[in-house]
Amino acid sequence: MLGRTANGLFWMFRYLERAENTARLLDTGLRMALTKGTLTAEEEWRSVIATTGQRAAFEEKHDNYDGHAAWNFILRDKANPANVREMFGAVRTNARLARTTISSDVWEAVNESWMTLDKQLSRPVSQGSVGDVVRTIRRAGMRVHGALDGSMLRSEGFHFARAGTYVERADSTSRILDMKYFLLLPSLSYVGSSLDSSQWDQVLRSVAGAQSYSWLNAGQIDARGIVQFLVLDDRFPRSLAFCRAALRDNLAALARLHGREGTSNKLMRAADMHITDITIEEIFEQGLHEFLVDFMARNASIGAAIAEDYRFQS
Repeated sequence: MLGRTANGLFWMFRYLERAENTARLLDTGLRMALTKGTLTAEEEWRSVIATTGQRAAFEEKHDNYDGHAAWNFILRDKANPANVREMFGAVRTNARLARTTISSDVWEAVNESWMTLDKQLSRPVSQGSVGDVVRTIRRAGMRVHGALDGSMLRSEGFHFARAGTYVERADSTSRILDMKYFLLLPSLSYVGSSLDSSQWDQVLRSVAGAQSYSWLNAGQIDARGIVQFLVLDDRFPRSLAFCRAALRDNLAALARLHGREGTSNKLMRAADMHITDITIEEIFEQGLHEFLVDFMARNASIGAAIAEDYRFQS
């Protein structure tokens, strides 16, 4: 497979995952903001913008964190080059580059989802329609992933797509969890309070984990239990442990298909051993922030090594 095609598949699914994760984060912000007073709602939107890494760009254009301004900035504002409309446009562009490799079902899922979303985002999104836009983005992600699983050969194209998915998903979960400590809580004095519980519930909803966590823990919101669930529980498909194991398996499959291992496989083994051997007690002793920063750095290194190993720019 040409490096350009591999690059297209890898980034097609990274952007798809990023768009879906952003939509989930936005949906959670909507839920929280609509149940709060004006000042608290502004703090919710501030935390959402910060978690997406767009705070400086937003504050350059807006004086306050009004909900209408926040969700339009995230979804469609040209002042934000990382808006969801641009992300999904990148999904479609990369799908076109890899058109001969992906199945017709995958292409149709991408193209039809793009046309629907592009129409919805062609004008400012009102409060009455923002929920529909979020649902379109989430359905698009589920539809494309379903088409990939149900219609594509387990060839190298499939594994590049899956590698992109899990690199991006791991990065998203770790960033959302890290922001909990620095943005969502006004003060350490709130830890253990009802506000703390509602913010941890927000974190779970942001990664589509509220229902699964509730099933496993009888609805008990506990910071320690939630961190263990999102970091170490390999049954949950958005946990760091699950993403790392899935990425390991797809990189191993690519190595077998190419008849050799690369730097990405070596980095993967080291990262895999690190998360497999660590306990929740050791994570808190080390510091959750420090653990997550290390995880994100390792994840980024693996992503860069994949591009180098498979000559994405050739």
